[in-house]
Amino acid sequence: MATKTATTTTRKKTTSKTTTKKAAPKKAAPKKAPRANAGAARAKSAAKSKTTKPTTTKPAKASKAAKPKRVSLLDAAATVLASAKKPMTAKAIVEQVTSKGMWTSGKGKTPHATLYAAMIREIAKKQTDARFKKVDRGLFTAA
Repeated sequence: MATKTATTTTRKKTTSKTTTKKAAPKKAAPKKAPRANAGAARAKSAAKSKTTKPTTTKPAKASKAAKPKRVSLLDAAATVLASAKKPMTAKAIVEQVTSKGMWTSGKGKTPHATLYAAMIREIAKKQTDARFKKVDRGLFTAA
């Protein structure tokens, strides 16, 4: 027969209990309603707006003073080139436009480069209907 002997010690016994929890069964996530496509959503909101909101017209706001529309650099360049007798560079055109007060520069440092690119784009896009004609390297005339 085996006998158990009890021994007393001054130290506390530390017991490490490993707790194992039983994994709870996972609940199935509730299914979301399917999303409607963008066209259906617009049609739905359009139908709501027609039925719920009465049509009212707002009075036009009275403007204090109508500001004159600012002339673009391209339009001002077309005007300057039409009055010029010989071909001009983009830099000369910008100087003429600003000296006549037809256009004021914004924050850009190279408006002549912007004008050059815009004139080239217009020539490429409109071809024979363009307002500008490239005569030589960097020189333009009115078409």
